[in-house]
Amino acid sequence: MGGRGFGMGRKLASGDLQLLILKLLDEKSRYGYEIIKELDERSKGFYVPSPGMVYPALTYLEEIGHATVAADGARKLYSITDAGKEHLAKNLSTADALFTQFDRVGERMDRVRRALRDEESGEEPDDHERRGSRELHRARRDLRAALADKWHSSREEQRRIAAILARAAAEIAAKQE
Repeated sequence: MGGRGFGMGRKLASGDLQLLILKLLDEKSRYGYEIIKELDERSKGFYVPSPGMVYPALTYLEEIGHATVAADGARKLYSITDAGKEHLAKNLSTADALFTQFDRVGERMDRVRRALRDEESGEEPDDHERRGSRELHRARRDLRAALADKWHSSREEQRRIAAILARAAAEIAAKQE
């Protein structure tokens, strides 16, 4: 299986998505929509796979014997099989690494959201923020305005912006006085 994590944007290799689904099914049986919501929640909104990604993955897992499906009215309830559990056990480190990556990226996105929300709310900066340079305050204000202008842009543009912000955050974090 992949283990490559995220490529450009927020798309996983199909094998990686299948592993994540198996890990979720190992916790409990789920509907496809529940899998999408759980991945959304665990990544704090960073990775929300489309039904067009999840349902074919579920069908494939069923076809190869890693999952079963039971009709529940008009909905389908998916469960992991013993073969699926064996496959997951062999690839557990990859699945765990992907969820760890979700946590890390999700926490970073939460920090950015909080910073932007505090700025927008007009809250008084604390003593540490008051010591920031005029240039830093201006740059933060300009970034907030640029993000506000792009807030309702296409998903592709939002992915491009998220990638820019991730690179900037990594560069800022790496540079220490």
